Amino acid sequence: MMSSSEPGGSSVTGQLSHAQRQYQQLLDRITPFVLYRWVGTAGLLAVFGLRIVFAQGWYIVCYAHAIYLLNLLLAFLQPKFDPSLQDDLLADEIEGGGEDASSSLPSQRDDEFRPFVRRLPEWQFWLSATRASVLALFCTFSEVFDIPVYWPILVMYFCILFALTMRRQIQHMIKYKYIPFDFGRKVRYGSH
Repeated sequence: MMSSSEPGGSSVTGQLSHAQRQYQQLLDRITPFVLYRWVGTAGLLAVFGLRIVFAQGWYIVCYAHAIYLLNLLLAFLQPKFDPSLQDDLLADEIEGGGEDASSSLPSQRDDEFRPFVRRLPEWQFWLSATRASVLALFCTFSEVFDIPVYWPILVMYFCILFALTMRRQIQHMIKYKYIPFDFGRKVRYGSH
């Protein structure tokens, strides 16, 4: 029951705040279940794919969704601090002859353990991919987004784009000697 001095908007704001808290509690509860989260997202992607195949439409939505997921994957595979940019900054300092060049730390760090810090953490990757998949699935229920297009061209273009970007990313990983996955690999210190 609202009082006469209370505007009607505060009730809506309170309900929105309550819904946001419930949403955050749900996210907090499912955080530790990494495998189940990704299985759920894969199921959502399968439903989306089946919707595209059986409806024979919404290829632009599917293409935009695939490009977005590719961008998320690239951010997930890249280190937070790009070593190529750090090399460029170090070279500029040395060429400039500033005082920082003489006081900089040694660049040889083969014996030092440096954990891989991603540009996009796994949680954010999953959350963004899931939200995008839900949004893409909802877009397939509106005729506004069903733009007629010759889909084999989009598939071919995406495959070429995927191959080129992954080739560039793998070359970057080889050049700067980092692996974004650990798969249970144990780091050993000292001599072997």
